[in-house]
Amino acid sequence: MVSPPEAGVIEIQGVSKAFASQVLDRVSLTVPSGTLYGLIGPGASGKSVLLKTVTGLIRPDAGTVAVDGQDLFAMPEIELQRFRLQFGMLFQNNALFDHLTVFDNIAFPIRRMMSVTEDQVREMVADRLRMVSMPGFEDRMPAGLSGGQKKRIGVARATVMKAPIVLYDEPAAGLDPVTSQKIFDLLRAEQRQANATVIMVSSDLDRLLTVTDRVGMLYRGRLIFDGTTDEAKTSDDPYVRQFVHGLVEGPL
Repeated sequence: MVSPPEAGVIEIQGVSKAFASQVLDRVSLTVPSGTLYGLIGPGASGKSVLLKTVTGLIRPDAGTVAVDGQDLFAMPEIELQRFRLQFGMLFQNNALFDHLTVFDNIAFPIRRMMSVTEDQVREMVADRLRMVSMPGFEDRMPAGLSGGQKKRIGVARATVMKAPIVLYDEPAAGLDPVTSQKIFDLLRAEQRQANATVIMVSSDLDRLLTVTDRVGMLYRGRLIFDGTTDEAKTSDDPYVRQFVHGLVEGPL
């Protein structure tokens, strides 16, 4: 039995999207305000596509995405671009600008979206670097950073605007278990401090499920589970049980 979600800030209704094949198939879910929502599922199940649909970067073939009651795809493009300022995003490859220093990478969204002095920019960047335990890295280039450090800089940039909605796509991919747990704990602490609404895609279920409030599982483009983290762990659905617990035997 899956408990119904309360009214939320992100509402996805009947979203379908096809490229060469069906990627999303009539997906509906609600992400309650102030929730850290984990999106899980096998590879190529549509998780990253759904994230990009939530931000309006991919337009669905059918269905609606509403944020704060506003239908993203009913907006003119220029209005949608402004609306995206509510989002912080961290993509799988970190999307750091290789030709910019750490400071300029984190400062990039501030300079584009805010009217502040350079002294204020420096204060905001320094605050984010302290938050990710990397003070003094302002002048470093991305090429000189480890994978874990790049992830942390990506987190710093994704959260520097204090956006009310933050989306993370594989925030700890390729990292060792200790560094991965530190990243997840950091993201959870940041989410709680800001009371942000977060959707996080990750294949590292052992660590993801230590920080989530709710979980959704996609399988072949369909949402087959939506519930609390405890409900995901105790689900008797054979697909959910096998995936969450990493069982060899099962329908997957």
